[in-house]
Amino acid sequence: MEYIALWMFVCLLLFMLSGYPVAFSLGATAVVFTLIGSDLLHGLNVPVPWDPAFRFARLNALPGRIFGSVMDNYTLVAVPFFVFMGVMLEKSGLAEDLLKTMGRLFGRMRGGLAISVVGVGALLAASTGVVGASVVTMAVLALPVMLKYGYDRSLAAGTIAASGTLGQIIPPSIVLIILGDQMGVNVGDLFLGAFLPGLALSGLYVLYIAIYAYFKRDVAPAMPAESDDFQVQNLALAVFKSLLPPLALVAVVLGSIFLGIASPTEAGAMGAFGASLLALLNGRLTWTNLSAATAATVRLTSMVFIILVGATAFAMVFSALDGTWLVKDFLEGLPGGQWGFLFFVMLTIFILGFFLDFIEITFIVVPLVTPVAIFFGFDPVWFAVLIAMNLQASFLTPPFGFALFYLRGAAPASITTWHIYRGIVPFIGIQLLMLTVLVVFPDLVLWLPAQAN
Repeated sequence: MEYIALWMFVCLLLFMLSGYPVAFSLGATAVVFTLIGSDLLHGLNVPVPWDPAFRFARLNALPGRIFGSVMDNYTLVAVPFFVFMGVMLEKSGLAEDLLKTMGRLFGRMRGGLAISVVGVGALLAASTGVVGASVVTMAVLALPVMLKYGYDRSLAAGTIAASGTLGQIIPPSIVLIILGDQMGVNVGDLFLGAFLPGLALSGLYVLYIAIYAYFKRDVAPAMPAESDDFQVQNLALAVFKSLLPPLALVAVVLGSIFLGIASPTEAGAMGAFGASLLALLNGRLTWTNLSAATAATVRLTSMVFIILVGATAFAMVFSALDGTWLVKDFLEGLPGGQWGFLFFVMLTIFILGFFLDFIEITFIVVPLVTPVAIFFGFDPVWFAVLIAMNLQASFLTPPFGFALFYLRGAAPASITTWHIYRGIVPFIGIQLLMLTVLVVFPDLVLWLPAQAN
């Protein structure tokens, strides 16, 4: 009976494999094992190590815990602000203007269109952070042009899918906000810690495309000078108009956090207002766009919070059944000490990314492994950025990578699922390489937070 907590994971897995929503799978598992841990086992006179009043203690404490971790959580208020900011910027035509300008700047070199997509993905990541909007927008605008000029379909699909996920590591990132809340780490420090790794990952994408296009000339040919695609009348003016507004908004939002002027939640509110102002200046602040941005914000925020409610209930019961001690003993006893623990956790998160969304992994796994990471002396900011870099791969790993779904829905019929799967493999390898670099060179994460503090 001392291992009953582990059966909670088996039960949760069965619920999720049956297609039941994750949030309700978590909550239902918590209720079932609350009853098992109280009435059933005590009624059968089975000796258990926990209090006979287990059920009443758990159920009475649950509303207060949910209110404290969800409804009264100031950090998570930043989530709807940044989601609204991203969706509104996407509606304002920012991505389209950026792609036209970057395509004209780099399109005449081999691999230039793909490099432009990475550059736009990084800028959109820093100004929107919404994976679905980034992938779909670039698939609609850039993918037809890349195919028109003879780009390898796998390279084109992989570049768009990978570039669209940069918003999960380049701040402001919803992943980092949720990680900061679950790990008890300052979100501003996480933004600082993830900034250089995010830029470095973008640089590795560009380096891979440039080398690949150099040695295989037919996979990413240059766009001819007489092309009408991505045509702009005044290139200098286009660069100024398309790059300056998002960079200014990013500077205000992130700068206010980095300098300690505003909290992430307050900065998110400024970002939401600034995105609405940019849409107004571009003539895109219509009732339709505002309604769409609001609806998307409500959907994503509701998903995050309902999963958090279920995860809170699951964690309470799991802890009461001594599950956290079982996990802690197991992780601390792994061969290899702290590095064995780190390898096991990163491998587990990577494998879970094939089947679960980053939100579910964060709420289920992170609270269990964080105390052990602190026990081993790992810096929590560094550990959180490692997890964020690992979680980014979950958007690309089949069969449930969300970026792959978004791209499949927006791509033309000539792009098959096989093209998408084959195209993302090199970029997943680059992400794992970047993860290894962060393990070997932790100062890449810790240097900026140290300078700020």
